[in-house]
Amino acid sequence: MTKPNRGGTLSLLELQGVGPARKMRFEPAERVNLITGDNGLGKTFLLECAWWALCGSWAGYSVYPRQDADHDEPNITCQILDESGALRKIIYHYLWQEHKWSYQVKEGLARPFEVNPGLLVYAHVDGGFALSDRIRDEWIGITTSVSTSLVFTKDEVWEGLRVEVNGKTKLLCNGLIIDWVYWQSTPGISPFNTLKKVLRRLSPPDLDRGDLGPLEPGAPVRIPGDSRWMPTIKHPYGEVPLIHASAGVRRIVALAYLIVWAYAEHKAQAELAREEPCRRMVILIDEIEAHLHPQWQRVILPALLDVQEDLEAELQIQFLITTHSPLVMASMEPRFDAEKDKVFHLDLIRQAALGPDSVGGTLGGEVALEELDFIRHGRVDSWLMSEVFEMRHARSLEAEGAIEDAKKLQMQDEVTTEEVRGVTERLVKYLAGDDKFWPRWTFFAEQHGVEL
Repeated sequence: MTKPNRGGTLSLLELQGVGPARKMRFEPAERVNLITGDNGLGKTFLLECAWWALCGSWAGYSVYPRQDADHDEPNITCQILDESGALRKIIYHYLWQEHKWSYQVKEGLARPFEVNPGLLVYAHVDGGFALSDRIRDEWIGITTSVSTSLVFTKDEVWEGLRVEVNGKTKLLCNGLIIDWVYWQSTPGISPFNTLKKVLRRLSPPDLDRGDLGPLEPGAPVRIPGDSRWMPTIKHPYGEVPLIHASAGVRRIVALAYLIVWAYAEHKAQAELAREEPCRRMVILIDEIEAHLHPQWQRVILPALLDVQEDLEAELQIQFLITTHSPLVMASMEPRFDAEKDKVFHLDLIRQAALGPDSVGGTLGGEVALEELDFIRHGRVDSWLMSEVFEMRHARSLEAEGAIEDAKKLQMQDEVTTEEVRGVTERLVKYLAGDDKFWPRWTFFAEQHGVEL
């Protein structure tokens, strides 16, 4: 069997006859890739397909062709850039009778087990994770030709992951609770010091500003009804067992643990296999801002960019991240590098814009994936009204409606005092006293006999 090339990143993903668009082309950058767009347009779908392209297995349900796809149309094409700088191309096509995806055997194309980026971590928005490490897969005997990712439910991240292989139970991961306490008791021979560094880096902002402060391990404790020692986290008001921590803390703690555990296990399995560990890693995160306070949303992505320093100085990480947060976007302004980073936006193109001969979906349109120029908008409300989030106003819907009606009124040739007074009452009710729209409206209202 051809020895697989390890340690690559995703260079290209082309989807045809599958998903919210008949064709979609995704060319990620080597470092940060931020994927934005409204709900239901395919952000998670794109991550799922990227995961398949990277490791040859699904982290959840397999995707299926579109209902309007032709028989020979559905395929998934990907290119992996390995550590040597070589591009390896794989094309998957859909087998209708078998209801599964299979790679094409053709000159110039690679097979999945010949190309593998090596180490992949995928954080789902529901608290679950997926992990793919080719060296580990081969060692534990899960697969011999196609990589199989380890898929953790939210509970399995904490309690451990077990699978049946050839009639025997294999413990693939001890879980956060057991590993944390064991690592803490043996810091000299475990990755506990690395975990502490990563936790501190991914922590909320400064405690002096009223935030939660650094995430630091406390002393393990016992809780009723459980024979295990439980890890704790230090808060300003005391040490809290991790299983009782908030949803935001639990998600970031789980992310830190899985990243540290995955890389530590990768190095351990590489040593057992007498191989060099990968120097590239791919991390996929769905809705990075989930459960996080705005203060935390503003620091989490820059912190992740620096995590590689805690793992390995020579490690390169490619991030594929979906987000709905203007704070996450704003946090990249000081760090964005056009040569290493990209922003993508999923948008619904209506049937009228597609043309009379196009084939639209059930909504009378089709989703398009567009690479956007990264523009530094500065203020978060400016990000909300940018092409990334496409809001007309950074206000409530009621305030937006009142302002739009006020603007229409200002454009009319004939306006009555009662019309101006009615809109004024709505503006007073829904707008802040220092809203920047007031000077414009005050002058207009007074001209029509309405004093504010």
